[in-house]
Amino acid sequence: MSAAAEPLISSRRNPLVKRLRQLHTAKGRREQGLVLLEGTHLLQEALRLGLEPAHLLATGMWQRNHAPTLGAIRAGVAITTVTEEVLAAVATTDHPDGVVAALPTPPAGWGPATARLVLALDGVQDPGNLGTLMRTALAAGVEALWLAEGADPLQPKALRASAGAALALPLQRGSRETLLHQLGELAARTAETGSEALQVVATVPPQAGAIPYWQLDWQRPTVLLLGQEGAGLSGQLLQRATHRVTIPHSAAVESLNVAVAAAPLLLERLRQQQQDPQQLPQPLD
Repeated sequence: MSAAAEPLISSRRNPLVKRLRQLHTAKGRREQGLVLLEGTHLLQEALRLGLEPAHLLATGMWQRNHAPTLGAIRAGVAITTVTEEVLAAVATTDHPDGVVAALPTPPAGWGPATARLVLALDGVQDPGNLGTLMRTALAAGVEALWLAEGADPLQPKALRASAGAALALPLQRGSRETLLHQLGELAARTAETGSEALQVVATVPPQAGAIPYWQLDWQRPTVLLLGQEGAGLSGQLLQRATHRVTIPHSAAVESLNVAVAAAPLLLERLRQQQQDPQQLPQPLD
């Protein structure tokens, strides 16, 4: 049995509305232990993953048109009917589709102890880029996402751009020093469990010493390092790379957008898995 709707809220000054508006900020999310889901798709994705909202605000029309989604929400979840004006005050988008939800912050984690494909992002600042990166990572089978500073993956814009991938990926945020330490820990665990050494891959502009990305054996245990927009990877992380790859492109542009660059790199592993073993790249020293 799903939760019953509470009485209509028609005032933007309602205390609940004020609390949920605070989820627009990192401070509000941290203090309340909640993140804001905007839109039907994100809500449905959270429910598919077994995540339950703490509170849901929806217009009457949305509730009438989405009975199956409402029916999937457990009893005890507060469902509040609001006017379109109130919903617009809570949402960060210009044209919300009728529903927002407050979701308990998903637990952070470093992913499987022996993850074979990890994406590590060094200070990616744009939440749209970060969301796109998370969506691509999930599609490519990334087992863990490590974030060194940069944008908050649980802010509304990043959540929307990720299409829910931010809720499904094991992700962990920390300092650059924490990420460096975790690289060492994963390398040690990988060495203990098999003969394949961990490869730490840095993407750099076309230059001497970097190979085209398709020449790397992506089926080995891999951490892919991607840097922030403009500045690229920090020197500390670049020094930890065991391999450097590049994406050949026209000299008409200096570099590729980080979210665009991630797609061919991460999906190359899946492409190689479908190839004839005799045609795969030979292991690099």
